Amino acid sequence: MGFIGKLQERWKVDSPWKVLVILTVFALTGTTVVYLKRFIKPLMGDFWWFDLLYYVVILPFYNLILLVYGFIFGQGRYFLDFEKRFFSRIFKRNKS
Repeated sequence: MGFIGKLQERWKVDSPWKVLVILTVFALTGTTVVYLKRFIKPLMGDFWWFDLLYYVVILPFYNLILLVYGFIFGQGRYFLDFEKRFFSRIFKRNKS
């Protein structure tokens, strides 16, 4: 089983084509986030705190962009479920 087949099994999608679409969505989202930083940083100045603030603030925007691209490419359900899992891990409560 190749790389695509392993991802297909892990992500529980029914075709190798969907794996490629999902990888494309992740790539476009990352590229968009980098592009936004290149556009915004000159407007904010070259301060050290901008990078720190950017990485804290970009998380919700990254997830929103991921959902938008996911819906555009027809994988909205997969990315909605992905976001639910992601945020449930972040905000997981400890059961004592």
